[in-house]
Amino acid sequence: MGIRPGHTVRGTTKQPWARFSKKRPKQSFVKAMPHLSLLVYHMGDAKKAYDTQYDVCTDTDIQLRDNALEAARQAANKYLEKKILGQYYFHVLVYPHNVIRENKMIAGAGADRLQKGMRAAFGRATDRAARMRAGQAIFTLRSTAANRPHIMEAIRRARAKMSGTYTVRETPLASAA
Repeated sequence: MGIRPGHTVRGTTKQPWARFSKKRPKQSFVKAMPHLSLLVYHMGDAKKAYDTQYDVCTDTDIQLRDNALEAARQAANKYLEKKILGQYYFHVLVYPHNVIRENKMIAGAGADRLQKGMRAAFGRATDRAARMRAGQAIFTLRSTAANRPHIMEAIRRARAKMSGTYTVRETPLASAA
């Protein structure tokens, strides 16, 4: 069975389940934490002096799953590595803390005898997501003004992997001459 579509967990109105403790496991709401797809947060060269910063910001409150963030990160980073290798710095600013729960039901012939319906429907932890408020930055990219077309194309490719609408905030940095 594949993963559920992102629109089933996109809203931020439901209560978050993020409490996980290694030291006190009996007090955890989440007994077994799902694995994290997003593992790399810093890409490119952070030590160079760049003159422009681009922030990808959400337009609304949204919750994005970690695999959507990872797909967006990979799409943007692969394009930037191919076009302007070593001339950018890419940073993922959000961390998927929220645990998504799913009440898995058995489907198929004869499965109606095994199901319990909505009895004890708290569900099992299946995935993680990052919750963001409107205007919050998800990604930050730094580069020179000459690389602006490549940066904007990388951001366009990343936005195509995530649900929701996003704006790009462009900020000039104090260049170290």
